[in-house]
Amino acid sequence: MIKIRQLALVAGTAVTLVACGPQGGLDFSNFDPDLRGWGGGGLDTAGAAARAQPRPTPDQRGVISYPGYQVAIARQGDTVTTIAARLGLSAGELASYNAIDANTPLNPGAVVALPRRVAAGAPAAPVTSSTGQVTDPFAGQGVKQPAVPPAEGGVTAQTLPASSQPKQHVVAAGETAWSIARKYNVSVNDLAQWNGLSQNMALRTGQRLLIPVVGQSRPASGAVTAPGTGSPTPRPPSAAEPLPKEQTKPATSKVDTPASPDLGKTRTAASGNGKFRMPANGSIIRTYQKGKNDGIDIAAAPGSTVTAAGSGTVAAITRDTDQVPIIVVRHDGNLMTVYAGLDDVTVTKGQSVSAGTALGKARNQGVVHFEVRNGFDSVDPEKYLN
Repeated sequence: MIKIRQLALVAGTAVTLVACGPQGGLDFSNFDPDLRGWGGGGLDTAGAAARAQPRPTPDQRGVISYPGYQVAIARQGDTVTTIAARLGLSAGELASYNAIDANTPLNPGAVVALPRRVAAGAPAAPVTSSTGQVTDPFAGQGVKQPAVPPAEGGVTAQTLPASSQPKQHVVAAGETAWSIARKYNVSVNDLAQWNGLSQNMALRTGQRLLIPVVGQSRPASGAVTAPGTGSPTPRPPSAAEPLPKEQTKPATSKVDTPASPDLGKTRTAASGNGKFRMPANGSIIRTYQKGKNDGIDIAAAPGSTVTAAGSGTVAAITRDTDQVPIIVVRHDGNLMTVYAGLDDVTVTKGQSVSAGTALGKARNQGVVHFEVRNGFDSVDPEKYLN
């Protein structure tokens, strides 16, 4: 994942391209919209992340069995079709249950939820590479467990205890790996490792995720007494120091009432009478901070329309290294707006646009990045929004 500072640099480079002309290779798609490091640590879950348990190791077929359900762990080169054939399931049923095409290549370590339980059968066949050499089908799929020899001619399928069964989460439209990690108070890195997510943390609507099981702290050891001697009596606090002197106020005492806040003074800049309108329907999930995030990030439903914030001319349409568009619109008053995180561009360079003109659609990541620039300098977009 690239940092927000790099994200701002990419947007600044896109604005520079308005003057330079040629398109360049910009990486704008993998920025991190996680907010848990902001706000003085109020949303920090690093402690919980440090206690997350590793994902259990699958059996010879690549299956992890819990009391309530089973999941298959994808091997190198696997698709839903190959997993279904290995387990004796219908490829169509398995693909529909996981909201994915049956022939889409899966990331090694990706989780495929099974619609029903499969019994242990014949030993799983080894995976053979194109060179004819047998490769390890479980490389990178979890920590190494003690070797247990399988039963003669069969598969060792052990059902894990109920206490180790993780919750399942079905991805809804607009959700990201970061929002799901925050919802369950787990580390986004643990969520990615448990589910074999790609480096860009891409999710699909309907995807079934395992929520990492958080480990428990070791309980504090208490004093152990010999049989028949009884438990030690705790020393009362008053034995060491006298009890504090209490000064209880009468019930009839006047209670100081704090002054009511002036809500007009605490109104956000986005609620003012600015020059521009919001380019997407959604809440602001990351605010502007000069040098760290030179714009705002808006949570937008995948496929929703991204529109021009104001009247102007499309000055540039460039693309990052993944061919994801970045649009720059020039406005009056030496202002420019930058839009990223969208697909299906509907405008062309040099086209005149009005406020509300459709520019494209929000991508599956569900985050639209929006910047306002005065010349080449970034400014806080919320001060310009109405």
